[in-house]
Amino acid sequence: MHVFVLLFNAGTDNEGIHTIEIGDRNIVLMFEDEDDALRYAMLLEAQDFPEPSVESLDRTEIEEFCDESGYDCELIPLNFRPETDYDRLLISPPESNRESFDWDKSGKRPEPPDEDSDMSSSELDAMRRKLEGLL
Repeated sequence: MHVFVLLFNAGTDNEGIHTIEIGDRNIVLMFEDEDDALRYAMLLEAQDFPEPSVESLDRTEIEEFCDESGYDCELIPLNFRPETDYDRLLISPPESNRESFDWDKSGKRPEPPDEDSDMSSSELDAMRRKLEGLL
């Protein structure tokens, strides 16, 4: 089954997947319906987030990527109607974006992480390659 996810800088060496942060969890949203994903992307843009692209990917591959990367994932089904506060968090884009990214619109790489970083450059490169492999 294919799902729709939001990617930033799709198809580049500097590609990133959209996640939302709830508590200490980073969650990748997988939309069953492309129109729902497009609406969510437009809501992000309206809140001055970088412009994401909606991409169709195999659900199993996204779930495997999330497992390997320490992310959680949530399927947003067709005709999803929020019933709980948690459901509302899933379909409402956050009010603000992270202050820093591993990428930017120009495709420039950030400065290498400092020695106090939890991930080494090789670990980050391996994670990027896995994400690129999903495409």
